[in-house]
Amino acid sequence: MDSAAPYLIDQADETAAGQALGLLTDLVDAAGWLYGHWYVFALAIAVCWGTGEVVVRRLAARASAERMALELTPTRHFDPGLEEIFRRGVQLARASTAMPWWTPRRAKAVQIRLRADGSSPLRYRIEGPAGGERLLSITPFGSAVTVQRARPIADKPREHTVRAEFILRGKPTAPLRDVPLDPDPLQPLIDAVSDLRTELGDLAEIRLDIQRAPKWALRARRLQLMTDARRKERRETQRAARWVRHDAHGIEDSLAWHLQQLVSSREGGGGRRLVMPPLPHRVDPEEALGKLADDDHLVRVQLLVMCASNTEGRAEARIAQLQAAFDVFGGGSRWAMRGWRVGPWRFGADRWPSRHGFERRWNLGHCQPPRPNWVRLHELTGLLKPPTVHCRLPLLAGDLPTFEWGNPELLLQGIYQAPDGRRRLVASYAEETLFEVGVGKAGGGKTERALAQAIGWAHAGGGMMFVDPHRDSWPRALPFLAHDPLMRRTALIDLNANGPAPQVSSWNPLAMHQGQVAHEVVEATADAFASALGWDDASAPRALTILTAALAVLVAVNDTACRAGRPEDQATIFHLRALLTDPAFRTAALTGVEGSLDDETRSWWQTVFPTLPLDAFAVVLNPITRLAANPVTRAFLGQGAGVYNIRSAMDTRMIVWVCPGGNGPTDRLITALLARDLLRAVRSRRDTPPSQRVPFRPYFDELITLTGAAPETIASMFEDFRKYKVHVHGMTQLLARLPIPVRLSLLQNASTLASTAGSQPAIAPITAEWGERPGPDIVATLDRYEHYLSLTVHGRRVGPFRITGPHLDEIFADYARPRHAAALEHSAQAMAATAPLGQLTTRAADQLDRVNAFLAQHTPTTPPAARRQKHGYQ
Repeated sequence: MDSAAPYLIDQADETAAGQALGLLTDLVDAAGWLYGHWYVFALAIAVCWGTGEVVVRRLAARASAERMALELTPTRHFDPGLEEIFRRGVQLARASTAMPWWTPRRAKAVQIRLRADGSSPLRYRIEGPAGGERLLSITPFGSAVTVQRARPIADKPREHTVRAEFILRGKPTAPLRDVPLDPDPLQPLIDAVSDLRTELGDLAEIRLDIQRAPKWALRARRLQLMTDARRKERRETQRAARWVRHDAHGIEDSLAWHLQQLVSSREGGGGRRLVMPPLPHRVDPEEALGKLADDDHLVRVQLLVMCASNTEGRAEARIAQLQAAFDVFGGGSRWAMRGWRVGPWRFGADRWPSRHGFERRWNLGHCQPPRPNWVRLHELTGLLKPPTVHCRLPLLAGDLPTFEWGNPELLLQGIYQAPDGRRRLVASYAEETLFEVGVGKAGGGKTERALAQAIGWAHAGGGMMFVDPHRDSWPRALPFLAHDPLMRRTALIDLNANGPAPQVSSWNPLAMHQGQVAHEVVEATADAFASALGWDDASAPRALTILTAALAVLVAVNDTACRAGRPEDQATIFHLRALLTDPAFRTAALTGVEGSLDDETRSWWQTVFPTLPLDAFAVVLNPITRLAANPVTRAFLGQGAGVYNIRSAMDTRMIVWVCPGGNGPTDRLITALLARDLLRAVRSRRDTPPSQRVPFRPYFDELITLTGAAPETIASMFEDFRKYKVHVHGMTQLLARLPIPVRLSLLQNASTLASTAGSQPAIAPITAEWGERPGPDIVATLDRYEHYLSLTVHGRRVGPFRITGPHLDEIFADYARPRHAAALEHSAQAMAATAPLGQLTTRAADQLDRVNAFLAQHTPTTPPAARRQKHGYQ
């Protein structure tokens, strides 16, 4: 039994060895078969991979069909902080996972679309899973950004399309450059598309896909980076050790070393030194992994760009501009265009084999970059929000219409130069240009711009009134208005009385032959005197009462004369003296209009007037005396049936040029009368349905002069005229010199603000309305005829932006008719029914006799004594 044991053990060993040898033989045979039939194994792998890819693509396409889109529109003052932008990035990363469990990773992404198609400088859209709509609709930006559900965009095919994919190049653990928020990081991208032209079919779109970084891929990448870092550290240590030994050997072989050994008396000083090589340092994970050290807020991104145009070369140039714009974000890593260049050809997303994959990802919104573009959310700060207040947005053709000659819907504003150097005449919509204000120093070009606008409006068939106290605008505009259709609509009211034989028109503020309402005429005239003379109920109550009562009588006389068919026998404001100081005329007037006066006015004349002392009338008669002393104003205001009728001019689209004649006390009173009559005439348009009110545009040059005469009246114009389709355009050198009511009403209601160069304190009120963008220091340095301007287009403010004011000799060169200027002036005077100054002055002096004759013929037959006893007149 004991002798058989070794034999059994040897036999078992032989059996095991035989089995192992057989297994090894089988493995070798199997390897040989696989080597000889490798294509079967490869085919099986290919079939499995292809089947899996087909299934994954179908699932991803199904998930992409359920995506939604949101469009974000920022306000003009959108200015988010870093924390708000970071929170938005966290929302986007979280929303990318709001998909069904079966969704492939490539479809779990949120896409930011930056699109320039001519509708806006840069449209900002978010596309993502439908399940994340609620999360993405509520932004950390609050009311500063409007979020709306967006419709799918269908682009027409262009003739030339260029595609590009940007990937991260450089050190994979290094971050992109930390771009500040001021100026806006999107500014380079917006500048790159600022010269986009929709008429040429230009289109540019940037798509940034964001998804959470895959943890398994991130772990593998970290392991690789740590391995590389350790290998590098060992390699550096070995190199340092070699240099240490080399340096030690060099020292020991040197003459100095041997001399030191001979001189040294220490025992055992001979022999070589012991050299300790440096040890490898421990690799710091934070330093080796960089931004990949932590999982927090780490995302994978994909950046795709497409540019298209119907003009050859423009799409390629746009891609190059965008490539340069992305260089701004370059730091330790940078955005680089994927592909390679061979001579003049570039092989990238536009060519096989990359094009098919690019278009699939572009159309379906799949995030499947060819290499892991891992970034932290703070690296994408500039792309996680719409354009902010720090972004300078260009004006597109759709933002501001181009001026068209003869189009009554457009109002000329100036010459705008686009970023690509193209210049065009821009305009605002007439129905949205309600009130306009132009500020700037003398000679800066504000009046020239207003003249160009007014002349363009006149050629389009619009009615207007240009009030210029200095008359300089009339000869400037004369050659450009000298056209037959305009001659029939142009009237000149000139109180400057220039030349050896001056011609003057006529106007009776108290006239009733043009359909005026009696109490409105009385109120307008009384308010004009009060405004020019500074009267109010506290400082001059008696003067206002006397003036109002006297005007009521004279207006009643005029109403009676018109009813009798004798408008030429109407009283004028100069007859206030006779009414207050001549008992005979007063008795005849009161008797002649006895039935037209209301009881209160009649009672005042019966009971209060007899108790007034004579010196009570001086304050009322003083301005009348000044007006009568000037032959021009006496001729203009002293006619019974005046020609000037601003209400008729509005309704018939007349072109009225009014030159009051200066800014003295008498001129201010004339201006106040004209301004108050304009206010009365405009308000009288309430008798006309809104749809039938003809637009009319008064232009007020030198607002300081005009408002000095009638501040409350001018303020009321800026408040009320819009309702009656009358739109005021005012120019002034200094807003600060305007009365406070006028300045407040003007800035509150102005739909257009413009400023030329000037002192910074003078410009500051306008730039303050613009939010100091640009500031007074920038506007103050403008060249002549240069303006900063803000408009209202489609209900929103556009600008401020810089324009060149239109110069008449350039813009209207084809409309200049200098040879017909004299004919236009003669026609304008004829339309205003002017007459020689001496003739009108004589007629004004005889007007009182005509009024007396009319009253004598229309006085009741009751004996005068009985009438005085009955009514108590004196």
